[in-house]
Amino acid sequence: MHPELVRIGDFFIPTYGVLVALAFLVALWMASRLAARAALDREAVVNFGVYIGLAGIIGAKILMVVMDFDYYRQNPREIFSLSTLQSGGVFYGGLILALVTALLYMRHKRLPALDTTDVYAPGVALGHAIGRLGCFSAGCCFGVECKRAWGVTFTSPRAHELFGTPLNVPLHPTQLYEAGAEALIFVVLYRQFYRRRAAGEVIGLYLLLYPLAR
Repeated sequence: MHPELVRIGDFFIPTYGVLVALAFLVALWMASRLAARAALDREAVVNFGVYIGLAGIIGAKILMVVMDFDYYRQNPREIFSLSTLQSGGVFYGGLILALVTALLYMRHKRLPALDTTDVYAPGVALGHAIGRLGCFSAGCCFGVECKRAWGVTFTSPRAHELFGTPLNVPLHPTQLYEAGAEALIFVVLYRQFYRRRAAGEVIGLYLLLYPLAR
C-alpha cells in the first residue's frame, strides 16, 4: 500500500489520484474507439466525457462548500486552498451536476442517449477497475477482518488518519475483489457491444451486473 506516490515537503501526489486520472483517460480512450463502431462523432463523444468529468469535480466541490458554508464564509481563502483542491468533495454534488451536464450536452450535440451510454459502459467498467486499485493503494474501502491466506495487512498511519483503516490486522482486500469483478464486467460488456442488436443493451447490462458485483 502506497497512499502517496511522491512527497516534497508538505506537497504530495496521492497514488489514488494518479490512478483515478489514469482510469478517466482509459475510459475516454475506450469510448473513442467504440464511438466509431457506433457511427457516432468521436470528438463529440470524447468531449462528452471530458465535460462530465469536469462537471463532476466542480459539482462535488460546490456542494462541499455549501454543506460547510459557515466555515468557508469565515475562511473564504480556504475555498481555493490546496487542501480543498485535493479533497474529493461531496459525491452527490458531482453526480447531480454531471447528470445535468450530460443531458444538456447530448441535447446540444444531438447525441442519441442510449447509443452514447452504450459506448461509455465498457470504458466505465474498465476505468472503475483501475480506480479500485487506487482505493487499495490509499487504504480506503477496506474489508472486514480476514483469516484467509490472502488477507491484506495495512500499515500506513496516513491511511488510518484519513480513512480509519485498521492497521496491522489482516483484512479482506475488497478493493481487489471489486477491481477483479469490474475487469470481468468490462470483458462481458465489450463483447456484448459487438453483438448488440438494439441501443441500450450494453448500458442495461452494466446496470444489472455492477449492482450484483457490489
